[in-house]
Amino acid sequence: MIQSDLFQFEDSTEWLTVAPGVQRKVLGYDDKLMMVKVKFSKGGRGDLHSHEHSQVAYVASGAFEMTLGETVKIIREGDGYYVPPFTVHGCVCLEDGVLVDAFSPARLDFVSTGS
Repeated sequence: MIQSDLFQFEDSTEWLTVAPGVQRKVLGYDDKLMMVKVKFSKGGRGDLHSHEHSQVAYVASGAFEMTLGETVKIIREGDGYYVPPFTVHGCVCLEDGVLVDAFSPARLDFVSTGS
């Protein structure tokens, strides 16, 4: 089994740029579960994609146009969403913001990138 350190501290966990206007930092994880903080600048995009993982997210700040399958909604601070496995999804950041994502199982591809 893989796992992260028991604690992750804001000032010592590096941001990884993953797209223009989009950075992420991987927080705690093991092979079954992972939490990731994703910071967006206005106009940053999480391009449409799908994956085998179940995903839930919390909007810590900002506003986003979120697409889940055929549904498009504006989500803001305090809102959340669930992405079933293999569902096409993505977002456009409307106001600088942060999403906190949880994945099951863990996104091991995120660990292999050194984040």
